[in-house]
Amino acid sequence: MVEMHEMVPGKRFDRYHELGQHAFGPKLGLWIVVPQQVIVEVGVCIVYMVTGGKSLKKVHDLLCPSCKDIKTSYWIMIFASSHFVLSHLPNFNSMSGISLAAAIMSLSYSTIAWTAAAHKGVVPDVDYSYKATTTSGTMFNFFGGLGEVAFAYAGHNVVLEIQATIPSMPEKPSKGPMWKGVVVAYIVVALCYFPVAIVGFYVYGNSVEDNILISLEKPAWLIAAANLFVVVHVIGSYQVFAMGVFDMIETFLVIKMKFRPSFVLRFVTRTTYVAITMTIGIAIPFFGGLLGFFGGFAFAPTTYFVCIVLGVLLMILAPIGALRNIILQAKNYEFFS
Repeated sequence: MVEMHEMVPGKRFDRYHELGQHAFGPKLGLWIVVPQQVIVEVGVCIVYMVTGGKSLKKVHDLLCPSCKDIKTSYWIMIFASSHFVLSHLPNFNSMSGISLAAAIMSLSYSTIAWTAAAHKGVVPDVDYSYKATTTSGTMFNFFGGLGEVAFAYAGHNVVLEIQATIPSMPEKPSKGPMWKGVVVAYIVVALCYFPVAIVGFYVYGNSVEDNILISLEKPAWLIAAANLFVVVHVIGSYQVFAMGVFDMIETFLVIKMKFRPSFVLRFVTRTTYVAITMTIGIAIPFFGGLLGFFGGFAFAPTTYFVCIVLGVLLMILAPIGALRNIILQAKNYEFFS
């Protein structure tokens, strides 16, 4: 993606759909790329709504165990309230401070997660076998896991939009600093994910939660701090992915629907978008299932476009496994409860 940003002399592909139009034609390119990109970015925002709300609830439960229990739905609303304000930031450049804080928080809470788990030690009667008790259940969990992996190692869907903010000249193209940023980003991702995955499974076995910080309880102050770091991280990440959706919606309304660019248009579209993702997050607060579903359904085909077979297989199989997990989790769940 970084190399393709300026592969045509004198032209920069500042949006994912522009690259799709160059590859597949003006109309087909839009229909191939835009729906998947929208699903990716909206899906991520929904997952981050759930993650932020659950992390806030965990902080409350740890610091005030004797307090009255507050439903996850309300915590998601509290988390969403920050986005009703931050969503009105004008562009990616105005979010640089939030993005930096999110990156630091990500490394911090991941380190706390695996070090606290390692300090806790292996739980009694730990079970390292498959979580499912049937062959079909194991297979579906595997499919869902593929989607979660695809979700975890994504971010390319906004690479072009981010690279568009970097100045570029023939003697100093934007791909230079962008490549450095991408390499550093994936090193940080590896440092965050691999220790958590390995240590978390070693300590808890197949009983570990989708979010390991939900499994950890002590020391309470440290786990609460880690969950607050998660909140800061997903606040920044939500805005990064939402900014692409805002751009598409507002461009469509101005160019196609002939709306006049104004503060009112920006306020209504962005506030409505935050409200929609919040409502869906409240209705379906299943972190792991949502990761697998969106990871397979949209992340996989946009990630592995160069390998069509792999992308199509992940797109078909991962959502099936994830959707099954969501259905199983929803059996005893009352929507908007």
